[in-house]
Amino acid sequence: MRWSSPREALPPAGRRNDWHTLRALLPYLWAHRGRVLFALTCLVAAKLATVSVPILLKQLVDGLSPAQQAATGLLVVPVALVVAYGMLRLSTSLFTELREFFFVKVTQAAMRTLALKTFRHLHSLSLRYHLERRTGAVTREIDQGIRGISSLISFTLYSILPTLIEITLVVGYLVWNYEAWFAAIVGVSLCVYVAYTVTVTNWRTHIRRRWNELESKAQSRAVDSLLNFETVKYFGNEDYEARRYDETLADSQHTAVLSQQSLNVLNAGQQAIIAVALTLILWRAALGVVEGRMTIGDLVLVNAFMIQLYIPLGFLGVIYREIKQSLTDMDRMFLLLEQHREIADAPDAVALAVRGAEVRFEGVDFAYDARRQVLHGVTFTVPAGTTTAVVGATGSGKSTLARLLFRFYDVAAGRVLVDGQDVRAVTQASLRAAIGIVPQDTVLFNDTIEYNIAYGRPGASHEDVAAAAKAAHIHHFIESLPDGYGTLVGERGLKLSGGEKQRVAIARTLLKQPAILVFDEATSALDSRTERVIQQELEGISRSRTTLVIAHRLSTIVHADQILVMDHGRIVERGTHAELLARRGVYAAMWEIQSREQAKAEAALAA
Repeated sequence: MRWSSPREALPPAGRRNDWHTLRALLPYLWAHRGRVLFALTCLVAAKLATVSVPILLKQLVDGLSPAQQAATGLLVVPVALVVAYGMLRLSTSLFTELREFFFVKVTQAAMRTLALKTFRHLHSLSLRYHLERRTGAVTREIDQGIRGISSLISFTLYSILPTLIEITLVVGYLVWNYEAWFAAIVGVSLCVYVAYTVTVTNWRTHIRRRWNELESKAQSRAVDSLLNFETVKYFGNEDYEARRYDETLADSQHTAVLSQQSLNVLNAGQQAIIAVALTLILWRAALGVVEGRMTIGDLVLVNAFMIQLYIPLGFLGVIYREIKQSLTDMDRMFLLLEQHREIADAPDAVALAVRGAEVRFEGVDFAYDARRQVLHGVTFTVPAGTTTAVVGATGSGKSTLARLLFRFYDVAAGRVLVDGQDVRAVTQASLRAAIGIVPQDTVLFNDTIEYNIAYGRPGASHEDVAAAAKAAHIHHFIESLPDGYGTLVGERGLKLSGGEKQRVAIARTLLKQPAILVFDEATSALDSRTERVIQQELEGISRSRTTLVIAHRLSTIVHADQILVMDHGRIVERGTHAELLARRGVYAAMWEIQSREQAKAEAALAA
């Protein structure tokens, strides 16, 4: 069976068609089609009531005109028309509120569904993708995309669609009851207005997009710098970081000024078009009254229609710009959703059946980059319930073995097997449930110590958490803290020392109770005394589990059942500690060097 794992493609530079983005959103709205249809019905009803108000106002004005009063011979107030006028006004507000009352659940449900789906999808992408993307930029794209959904629905359902319905009703009424000039003026002015707005706004969109990119870049630089706060301090690079941040802020400032100035040009042109259209409409209506073709009520009706139409059109530029921006933000989020999963379960993947947890690498080749191969034909077996240690110089490929076993990446050639099952043929969830890893670089959540240990088995009791902490020899330290297990560890665990973080990580892994244990330089940040204590504990824990130890200090793996020595991605020696020393090869040379360094360190400490 041939296995392949193409790399995830980065988001394309250009955006897709806006209709493509809208089509991607529609299924999430249509899932609540009952509420959607009811909201649309309320929308049409509200617009019918709105258009009926000027018509009723015309009848009221004509009914109160001196000529009409003289014809009837009575001076009365048309109470029915006045009451009807009030009822129509109330109906407009009532249907509008009903529309929003029922549709708000649709909007919030779509936002929640998409946010969760994007979040899950990001966790399903490979480690390679997350190493190539800035976390701050990705989270910003999700946040902007979700807010874009709210803005798009709000402006479309509450502004654009109602205005289009009202324009259709008004133009139809004018054509049916009056001269074609009214419809022509309204139609031409609207076409000119929309064309001008779209043209200028598209120009502004490029400016706004550039502004967003610069803002995102500035935020990413700030987050990256603050996450590496200690490194910045170590090298005294505060001014350097500030200069880099300010360079982006300066570009952002220039683009922001240009964006505001272009908005002023847009607004001025729109108001000029509206003013000309209203003047022409009023002139034709006044001429009709003078010539006797129209009544004063007709003039009031036409004027009221135009005011009702052009008031929302005055905000069309802002609305169109926000819709375009919302589509841009949503498109970025949908691109995240469409990101190809490099590491995905096979269609026929089954759960891993653990029968002892034997681990085997067969002729494994691997490269993070096609131009530089990391592993070359690596083959070895970790028998069930035994401990295998891997040593070698930095960059020899030791940690890559753990990543391939955990299936952060897929091999380029060969196979990785657990109890004879290819890790690519089983579900990732079942594979990873069977493996516990203590990494060299421990990163903790910005929460309590108890939360971080319990993360190994969500829902574990406090007693289980404390037992795991005792096994990792950190329980007494935690108890000595003022807040005990409720102590906050800070961002990425910065409030704890390196050794304390690693002991929390060890406790977290022990709480998971996996069948396979992987220690990737798990005690590298511990002092010698603590390391010896924890090493003895780890040896006891490892006896009943299949264990892979990636080590730098050879003193920590002398009791391993098998030691693999790696060099430039190849296994150059293998055997027990005694066998490798007797061979007097690479391992023996490494042991001699480390023994001398250890002796010097102990002598210096004694002095």
